Amino acid sequence: MITSNMADNESVECITEHERILQEIESTDTACVGPTLRSVYDDQPNAHKRFMEKLEVRIRNHDREIEKMCNFHHQGFVDAITELLKVRADAEKLMGQVTDTNRRLQDAGREVTAQTEEVIRCRIQQRNMTTTVERLQLCIPGMKCDGRYLCSRYYAALKTMEQLEKVYIPRVSRYRFCQIMAENLPKLREDIKDISMSDLKDFLESIRKHSDKIGETAMKQVRDVVVVVVVVIGVDQPEEEGVLTAQDLVDFSPVYRCLHIYTVLGDRETFENYYRKQRKKQARLVLQPQSNMQETVEGYRRYFNQIVGFFLVEDHVLHSTQGLLTRAFTDELWNMALSKITAVLRTHSSYCSDPDLVLQLKNLIVIFADTLQGYGYPVNRLFDLLFEIRDQYNETLLKKWALVFREIFELDNYSPIPVETEEEYKSVISRFPFHDAEIEKQDFPKKLPMSQSVPQIYVQVKEFIYASLKFSESLHRSWTEIDDMLRKSTNLLLTRTLSGCLQNLIKKPHIGLTELVQIIINTTHLEQACKYLEDFITNITNVSPETVHTTRLYGLSTFKDARHAAEGEIYTKLNQKIDEFIQLADYDWGMPESDGQASGYLMDLINFLRSTFQVFTHLPGKVAQTACMSACKHLSTSLMQMLLDSELKQISMGAVQQFNLDVIQCECKGTVDVEGLLDRGRVEPNAVYIPNGTLFPI
Repeated sequence: MITSNMADNESVECITEHERILQEIESTDTACVGPTLRSVYDDQPNAHKRFMEKLEVRIRNHDREIEKMCNFHHQGFVDAITELLKVRADAEKLMGQVTDTNRRLQDAGREVTAQTEEVIRCRIQQRNMTTTVERLQLCIPGMKCDGRYLCSRYYAALKTMEQLEKVYIPRVSRYRFCQIMAENLPKLREDIKDISMSDLKDFLESIRKHSDKIGETAMKQVRDVVVVVVVVIGVDQPEEEGVLTAQDLVDFSPVYRCLHIYTVLGDRETFENYYRKQRKKQARLVLQPQSNMQETVEGYRRYFNQIVGFFLVEDHVLHSTQGLLTRAFTDELWNMALSKITAVLRTHSSYCSDPDLVLQLKNLIVIFADTLQGYGYPVNRLFDLLFEIRDQYNETLLKKWALVFREIFELDNYSPIPVETEEEYKSVISRFPFHDAEIEKQDFPKKLPMSQSVPQIYVQVKEFIYASLKFSESLHRSWTEIDDMLRKSTNLLLTRTLSGCLQNLIKKPHIGLTELVQIIINTTHLEQACKYLEDFITNITNVSPETVHTTRLYGLSTFKDARHAAEGEIYTKLNQKIDEFIQLADYDWGMPESDGQASGYLMDLINFLRSTFQVFTHLPGKVAQTACMSACKHLSTSLMQMLLDSELKQISMGAVQQFNLDVIQCECKGTVDVEGLLDRGRVEPNAVYIPNGTLFPI
């Protein structure tokens, strides 16, 4: 019973499933029939048979419905066919008319078609031309880039390339020529870099040639300013030409162009490093002096011109570019240059023996320093160097004036200056400050006590002071410092140069007693004139002698030393002359009796001493008295040594009488002369002043 019910349920379910499958077959696409039918075979066994039965029943039902439908519409179909057959003839007739009309339309529209095709072709050409123009307009920057490149407008070409890459090429990137253009842009950039760098190298090479001219122009302008400052007011001056600058003399566009190009290309640091490195190399070359630079002022001038030109170019580049140079870099260059310049000038100036050349060098250094100081470069070390060169200048002056003094002494006649008229007298005292009331009262002609070398020496000392002053000009020093410089250099002239010349003059063999006497007189007057030299320096500098730390002139001690040396030389030469006369003595120590007359050599000696002592009257009292007493003492000693000579074995009475007669002659003649000289002075009559300062009793 249960089995039967189960079979019935399965049968019902199977029928229901078959109905669903049939509905699905009728309503779905034929492509899906296969899977649907397969499900029939996958179900219960023999289910397909029942499905087939069901399918046949459904087919028969549809056939009956189709047959009913056809029976229902059959009469209408027959009527439609009948009507169609009726219009067949009319359709054929209409077909002929349509064909004829079509033929005529084709014939009539053939020309229109041709014209239409021409219009279409023209419109295609117009569209292509418009498109081409649009694309070519996008390529115009590329052509501008090539044009600017060919015209050396590299910076503009780079800006155009940048626009091409960012704006225009992306719009026409599908064209092959644009791809070629894009590929060529990097190479074009490298070409522009190489060309701009080549232009920069040419600029760096040419700037070395122009540095001399730039520096010469700048230093000339500073020198002209100095000249204008000292020109007498009221004198018409020529109109000043336009002031030239480094930019007027040099085209800096290669530097700017190369800087802009490397900046645009993102390689500015490479350019900055290259430029600074090259300029450092050029600075070392500029600072290298010529081997014979110290021989002429032109050598120094060219050296300074090149250095000034170099640093003016650097100053212009510093201020006309942004960051290419820095103040730290230029300061480093200038400090390096200062060390080299001071070393070069210190070395070369030491070889210079011409004071005029040293003075010209000083003026060049001052203009050089003032020029660069005007552009902000510190120059204190240069002015410090000038003080070293000042010492060198003073040395050359001292050597020059040593020759001048020697020449004056060689040409001097060592005689009092004769003056015939008032004009001659005024001419002498205008050159030398001489004042003597007794001589002024005398009538012309008359004689001045000093020789002609005295006013000449005085004038030359003043000339030396003027020459020394020239170096102190424009050194930016106070008049107190200048006054001190002048006094120190004048002291060197007096204590070293003039004193040395006097010492050498006194020691010369051809200088006799008369010349020595005149030298003593000359030094006395030169000593008295020292205060006028101090006044002369004071008038120049307007610095009071009472100023603290004012250096005094050492002329007093200088001339005293020279005078003492001359006095000592007088004593020496006088004794030498006495020895020459003594050597002429030829006593016959065995003579039987005296001749009754003094020996001839002794009378000649006494006459010589008398004339010599007469010359000594022009000397200061102590000097004349000491010389006279020293001569008498030396003669006395020499006569005594003659008697005490170890080779003298015996003396006759006649020889003793002759020798005694000669001694009496010395006492008679010598006493008169000695007493005359003693009356002129105030020394003790029982003492003689010998040069070594020892007192001997007579």
